[in-house]
Amino acid sequence: MFKLMRFLKPYWWQVIILLLATGGQVYTTLQLPALMADIINNGIVESDMATVWKDGLLMLGLATISALASFISSYFSAKVGAFFSRDIRAAVFQKVLMFNLADIKNYSTASLITRTTNDVNQIQMIVTMMLSMLLRAPLFCVLGLVMAIQTAPEMSWIVAVGIGAVVISVIIIMSLVAPKFKVFQKLVDKVTLITRENLTGLKVIRAFNNESIEKRKFTRTNDELTKLLIFVDRILELQNPLINIIFNGTTLLCSWIGISLLDQNYSYLGNMTAFAEYVTFVMMSFLMLSLFFIMIPRANVSAGRINEILKVAPKIHFPKKTRGVPNKKASVEFRKVSFAYPDAAEKVLDDISFTAEAGKTTAFIGSTGSGKSTLINLVPRFYEATSGEILIDGIDIKEYAKDDLMQKIGLVPQRGVLFSGTVKSNIKFGAPNATDEQVRKAAEIAQADGFITRLPNGYGSHITQGGTNVSGGQKQRLSIARAVCKNPDIFVFDDAFSALDMKTDARLREALKPITSDAVVLIVAQRVSTIKDADQIVVLDKGKMVGKGTHQELLGCCKVYQSIVKSQLSDAEFRKEMHGATR
Repeated sequence: MFKLMRFLKPYWWQVIILLLATGGQVYTTLQLPALMADIINNGIVESDMATVWKDGLLMLGLATISALASFISSYFSAKVGAFFSRDIRAAVFQKVLMFNLADIKNYSTASLITRTTNDVNQIQMIVTMMLSMLLRAPLFCVLGLVMAIQTAPEMSWIVAVGIGAVVISVIIIMSLVAPKFKVFQKLVDKVTLITRENLTGLKVIRAFNNESIEKRKFTRTNDELTKLLIFVDRILELQNPLINIIFNGTTLLCSWIGISLLDQNYSYLGNMTAFAEYVTFVMMSFLMLSLFFIMIPRANVSAGRINEILKVAPKIHFPKKTRGVPNKKASVEFRKVSFAYPDAAEKVLDDISFTAEAGKTTAFIGSTGSGKSTLINLVPRFYEATSGEILIDGIDIKEYAKDDLMQKIGLVPQRGVLFSGTVKSNIKFGAPNATDEQVRKAAEIAQADGFITRLPNGYGSHITQGGTNVSGGQKQRLSIARAVCKNPDIFVFDDAFSALDMKTDARLREALKPITSDAVVLIVAQRVSTIKDADQIVVLDKGKMVGKGTHQELLGCCKVYQSIVKSQLSDAEFRKEMHGATR
């Protein structure tokens, strides 16, 4: 928890104002019982109206100052708490953006969402409470106790009894609920995860008629969370009757002892009244502190989960400035590159070497799990190669500043990703300064202009989160248009044509040729028809490069490639392809 207190540093002057206002509120509030005692003892008992008026007006003035100080204190505690949580959310979000793909796999998306929202809210609540009670409760407790003893020393033992009862009740409650808070956060993560999975996979669930299975899964976790909440709430609700019993018992003791002392001195009535108020202040301050300490364990769990994210050290480091001067002609070169996931027994890629030149297309093909997408993800450093070198324009990618490296690459991922906004904003995502003409041209090349112009507002039409209001093929074409609009030196297509029909695929690849004449084109594909015209095809099998060459060359010498081609063609078509390769 204390590790997060560094986020309060920018607001130190507001915290000082808050503390000064709190001190003023405590001082003025604690003067009121003494003035009331003076009014009773010297004003009412002695029939001195001058004292009544003087002390009454003074009480009114002090009460006004106390209310103003309380407002200032509450205002700044709420403001600082809100900004504090804002800064933590921003820090967590920024840290997650810096994660590589391996880091993201260590945490579920649901958990990251919960940590950014629910956990931060828990921290904000405890910090706001801490700021509002940081000085108020201890001052009320200590000064109220001193003034109570000064006012009626004969009854001071009552305060000790009340405080002891409050402390014992708080310890019992904390010991019962504190261990449950960690379990609670994990169950919240699980509920979020199941909800997210069901929302994203709703079509699959309905297609397989598995609504009842998913409902049982959610109900089971939801019931666990509900039972835990009921248990915690029941224990916490015990606090109210316990505190009421303690308060009422303390008040009863004050009245009983005080009334017995009135027989000796009638003017003791004012002291008894003031003492009762001071005891109330002391007990209330202990109550506030008990609430604070009951909430601390839950906040500590949330703080631990947030710190777990913030302390993740980036596994991939970028220099601030690019070291070296890149070649003018674009190229991508792999030199004996291998890659294995952390703690994995086998390599995903092993000893991969090839050179992709500007103006030429290099394609990658292989069976599922052969490492095609992983290889592509090494180029923008989503993963770091375990061994070997990857050079872009003659410079090792580890020598590139992040912005310089990403500026060179136009990536179209395997699953088209769109963001909430408009068609235009999605195409301009990688090139914010692109003109309307550049956006339209990119859409035409990606074969997207036709369906865009048929939308109600054309390029200004709204795209929902995740692009759920467009088809899979439309989503892929918009993703391709986004990469084209960026006009990068390296185009990376990770199975980006899979949702397109054969005619659209052919037209798109033909339209790409003029704009990729000076760029490197890397294509991962499952369909041979998409890559058969590539200048170079790299064939992968179980992470190893088993072939490299043109379509015709590979048909003549690579059995793995032959089997891939054969699986996608009829026997007659395959024989024709093989006949062409042997000519």
